[in-house]
Amino acid sequence: MSFSTRWLPSIPLLVWGRKYDRETFTNDALAALIVTIMLIPQSLAYAMLAGLPPEVGLYASVAPLLMYAVLGSSRVLAVGPVAVVSLMTAATVSEHAAAGTHAYWQIAITLAFLSGSMLFLMGLLRLGFLANFLSHPVISGFISASGLLIALSQMKTIMGVKADGHNFLELSFSLFSQISHTHLLTLLVGLTTTAFLFWLRKGLKPLLIKFGLSTKAADVIAKTGPVAAIAITTLLAWGADWQSQGMKLVGTVPQGFPPLTAPLMDFALWQELLMPALLISVVGFVESVSVGQTLAAKRRQRIEPDQELVALGASNLSAAFTGGFPVTGGFARSVVNFDAGAVTPAAGVLTAIGITLASLFLTPALYYLPQVTLAATIVVAVLSLVDFEILKSTWRFSKLDFLAVATTLVATLLIGVESGLVIGVGVSLALFLFRASRPHIATVGLVPGTEHFRNVLRHEVLISPKLVCLRVDASMFFANARGIEDRINAEVSARPQLEHVLLQCSAVNDIDASAFESLEAISNRLKDSGIYLHFSEIKGPVMDKLNRTHFFQHLHGQVFLTNYQAILALTPEVVR
Repeated sequence: MSFSTRWLPSIPLLVWGRKYDRETFTNDALAALIVTIMLIPQSLAYAMLAGLPPEVGLYASVAPLLMYAVLGSSRVLAVGPVAVVSLMTAATVSEHAAAGTHAYWQIAITLAFLSGSMLFLMGLLRLGFLANFLSHPVISGFISASGLLIALSQMKTIMGVKADGHNFLELSFSLFSQISHTHLLTLLVGLTTTAFLFWLRKGLKPLLIKFGLSTKAADVIAKTGPVAAIAITTLLAWGADWQSQGMKLVGTVPQGFPPLTAPLMDFALWQELLMPALLISVVGFVESVSVGQTLAAKRRQRIEPDQELVALGASNLSAAFTGGFPVTGGFARSVVNFDAGAVTPAAGVLTAIGITLASLFLTPALYYLPQVTLAATIVVAVLSLVDFEILKSTWRFSKLDFLAVATTLVATLLIGVESGLVIGVGVSLALFLFRASRPHIATVGLVPGTEHFRNVLRHEVLISPKLVCLRVDASMFFANARGIEDRINAEVSARPQLEHVLLQCSAVNDIDASAFESLEAISNRLKDSGIYLHFSEIKGPVMDKLNRTHFFQHLHGQVFLTNYQAILALTPEVVR
């Protein structure tokens, strides 16, 4: 009895690992060093954004990188905590426990376990195509709104006050009520650090190029700029004793390897976490695949979405068993990894080693790190995610896409991240069904001197009052069957001399049972009216389906290979 490996995930490591050499290692090691420097402050910041102790961000950046290196199909994707997923984690876990408590951490671990299990199972079942149901306008609107929410949520740390709220309005009112309690030193450091970080992003690169650095090197150094902000503010906090002046510092960060942990076996809790875990999984997968595909295309490589599901699932499961929280492929760190010259996922392994060494030896130096510095780091990072330009572009290009973007953005801001995403997906699917129910059906005629047919509203064409030729520019299925039927009825009512209805099916790729019943009804109705129903240019798979029925045996008309042949047979006077 043979054992099938059809459902087993592949191991890309076995592919790229065979060709690994010293030069590749050198490139990966350099990229890993740069990404490690960038990841340490990011990991700390995103853990605090998720409502967790800062060291948890380091834990979530070790095992996931190792697992992705083995199973991931992208050569440069860097997996770890990211802003949007951290926000969604905080929004979910805060409903079940207070931030900063051990119970909160355990629930975050459980959320990573559920998310990882879902992603891994989806990968085994080859469900990567499901990401296609999240349209770009919806994702863009959601990420932009999440970026604004994240930036606003960090204002309480920059102001040095306490503020609560799950949406934009609640946070705004809470912050406004606390203005009089603002800690001026914290605010000054926060605003200065934020301005410095923005300058690093925009001004440092041109300055470095002016001093003779290559564009690539200057770009990489500019992206690792937050390390300078951390070093400077940490030294100032230590030297000026900012803690005694009321500024909140990171404090003691435990040293050591990531701990061995396990998810809570509370099935009632699991039921409450299933939907948030699914949303986190889908958003994380879409973000990761988008980044991976963009970077892979630059090197003429490709990634496998189903394999990415498996890799991200394994990464989240590893995070759950090493004290982490939900993770995915990050845009900023992946771009830095790519720009720094990473060749294989081994760069991720070396990055994980670097972060582990930092957890073992560098954490005491983080004691005097001001929390406001991490808040400024988050604000600068997430504001780059906000894209208001898509509102303008979709308004010009498609009002329905604009509606999807605007609805998702407003719902996420006013209701919350989970509800906003669900509403956005719902609106997107509703708009899809609306579009599908109104297929483009063109009345076409013969272009003089050719065998081509074009829309009568756009071109000077030859037609006959005895025949109407309709080109259906969509597959026929339950959502649009009635619309096609209504269009044919309208044409028949408007043309008293009509003898023939010709359906050009060159754009019809499929016909479902509902549409088939509708075609039968149309055929019978036209036959009773003394009008012939004809077809042309039916594709092979569609013809195969229709041949399995008795439709053509009862058809009061003919099937033609081309539209031109139909015109020659039915209304030859048009050609002459």
